[in-house]
Order: sequence, then C-alpha cells, then structure tokens
Amino acid sequence: MFATDSDESPLADDFERIGVPCETGGHTLSRFIDADEIVVSPGVPPRVPPLAEAASRGVPIVSELELASRYLKGDIVAITGSNGKTTTTTLLGDMLVTRDRPVQVGGNIGTPVSDLVEGSTDETINVLEVSSFQLEGVVDFKPHVGVLLNVTPDHLDRYDGFEAYRLAKFKLFQNQNTSDFAVLNRDDPQSFPVPVPIEAAALLFSQHRSLDTGACLVGDDLFVHGRRLMSVCDVPLRGNHNVDNVLAAALVADTFAITLEQTASTIRNFHAVEHRLETVATIDGVEFVNDSKATNVDSAVKAFESFEDNVIAIVGGKDKGSSYEPLIEAMQSRVKHVLLIGASAGKLESAIAGRVPTSRTGSLAQAVDQSIGMGEPGDIVLLSPACASYDMFENFEARGRAFKKAVLSHVEVR
Repeated sequence: MFATDSDESPLADDFERIGVPCETGGHTLSRFIDADEIVVSPGVPPRVPPLAEAASRGVPIVSELELASRYLKGDIVAITGSNGKTTTTTLLGDMLVTRDRPVQVGGNIGTPVSDLVEGSTDETINVLEVSSFQLEGVVDFKPHVGVLLNVTPDHLDRYDGFEAYRLAKFKLFQNQNTSDFAVLNRDDPQSFPVPVPIEAAALLFSQHRSLDTGACLVGDDLFVHGRRLMSVCDVPLRGNHNVDNVLAAALVADTFAITLEQTASTIRNFHAVEHRLETVATIDGVEFVNDSKATNVDSAVKAFESFEDNVIAIVGGKDKGSSYEPLIEAMQSRVKHVLLIGASAGKLESAIAGRVPTSRTGSLAQAVDQSIGMGEPGDIVLLSPACASYDMFENFEARGRAFKKAVLSHVEVR
C-alpha cells in the first residue's frame, strides 16, 4: 500500500504512523502504472496525467466509495442528485432511527464511508450521500435503495459535457437487481425516463402527477402509495424544492416499514441542515440566510424561488462552467441588489449588467457589511453563491461559517 498527494499533505505523518509510505509534493508515475489498484479521492479528476496513463494501461481505478462498500455490512441506501442530497440524506437518517435497527449516515455528507465500516453490522442501515465524483469510480457498488433526486448542469468544468455528468449519476443503479429499489423524480426530464437499463423496482415521486404507486403531492396533501402522509403546509422546510426531498425520503422510509405516522412526525420536527437556507439572525428587521450549500446555478435558483421579493443577494465564487441565465431570471423579480464576490464576480457582473443592480466586493465579510448598510425591515440578505467555494474558502462549510461569523459580529455590537 502506498499513498501519494501532489500537495504537501498534512496527513503524511499519519500515513507513516500506520506503516503506509506516503509521497507528497508530486507523483511518481511508476507507482501508478505498477499498482494493482488505485483508490482516488473524489476531488481528483480522472484526466490527471498519472491516472490517465495508468488507466490506459488497464490499472483499475476506483473511488473510496467502491473500496469501502466491499466491507460495509448491512443495507445501503445511496442518495444522489445535483441538489437536495444533504437535506434528504439527513432527513431520511432521522426517519430510519425509528426502526429497530442501527442507522449510520455518511458519505459525501461528511463522514467517509470507510469510517462507517467498523461500526456496521448485518442489521445496519447505511444512509449515504454520494456524488457524481464518487460514482465515477464504482465497479461493484450496489445499494439496496438508490435515490436520484434530480440532474441539472453542474461540474461542467470537470466533465466533457452535461450528458457525461448525467450518466455518472446513473451509475448509482448499474449493479442493482430486481430485489432492489430505484427512487426517481417523475417530474425531472433528466431523471425520468431513465437513459440506461435499470433492473431495480422503480419508485417514483412527483409534485405534478397523482401517483397510486409512489409518493406525490395532490392539492395541499402529500401521499405515499395512495395513503395520506400529511399536509404540505406542515413541512417546516423553506422552498418548493424541499417537497421533492420530503417525498423521496418518505418513499424510502416506507420500504423499511416505517409507519406514515412516524414519518410525518419526523418531518414536522426536522430543521434545515446547516448552510442550506439556514436563518442566521434577524438584525433591525432584516433576515440573514445562509445558503452556502448552493454551489451550482440550479441550487441557487431554487433558493431564490423560495422568496417573493426584497432580497439582497450575495453571489459568486469559483465558476463551474454553467450558464448564469437561469439564475438571473430567478433574481429579476425578487432581488433588489446583488453583491458579487470571488473569482466569478467579473463574469457575473457582465451577465447581469442592466438587469439587476450589482456591486463588487472584496470579500464575503465586506459583502455582509454592505448588506447591513442597504438592508431595510422586511428585506432578506441571502448568501446563495451559485459557485464553488475553492477560490476563497476550503469548502462551502467554511464559506457558510464565515458568513455566519460576519453576520453575528453585527449582532454582538448592538
């Protein structure tokens, strides 16, 4: 076993401590082409030269998800989608703890799948958020329940077009059989009809069609397989997109024999996950909302659609190659001013020009300061970047924490 990192990895000493040699600051090609198998971190694209060379020579290249799943005991529920993964994964984890079986939640949501292996048993339900990056490197990974919430343009800076990204998502279902379940969004044309053969039993959810089998919204009520779950008005999550997340989670809970009463109770008591339409504070009548998790255009569009008007938006970061036009259209009737941050500020400013007032700021903290000065009672200051965070922050969590710190510093001085 050997570890290699092109950066000066702080983990080098940890690898050495457990007897694994570690190379940092560059890669030795022979290590790659002589390997029996390469396990790749999700953030490393397959076109990196030593990986591409190893692949051309037939060296198997897999993800941490694939490796860990070989040893993970119990049932696997895997949730993917361009948006909504974290909320749905967290909500479903809460739903399943009412079952008389141990539940573990991890994957792309924070706890690596490999960290779940030791605690897993044959009775464990493992609820995993999985990304397209993780799914690229699966070979035998087989969830008992696979959930695809939606597919919208994202990570186009990594993939050779949208279809390549879309098909990476559908690798979720490639090893399932007729004893498994594939949960799909009936309303999303990129998710259904499916572009690849699927053997698993399809379970559909929809906000726009009444489904006798599946989960749906009819009028003001949510139904699961024709049985009323609850009123949509009792869903505590902001935004119409969260109805999809609730329907998908409820469908999965039903496959594990969670009663509708238990599911409805869990939904009513659920709170928004950190960095996803999370209210931070209200200052002089202005509400500050942290949606740092909106790392792509479609996710930010859904955030803006959750509000009617009087929004001061903080947008920008590392551009991912998607068009900003849907974002601008969503902002036009809702946003009174856009504060631009990060590497994409210039591109966004040019795209928005003349349609919504904009200002460029030097940092996220400065954007918060500016919003304080321009906000009026009833306004909402929404951080929903529509971009990755890596130009300014380690990840979207760090960006969200910085936003909250900046906002709360103004609370403290009052």
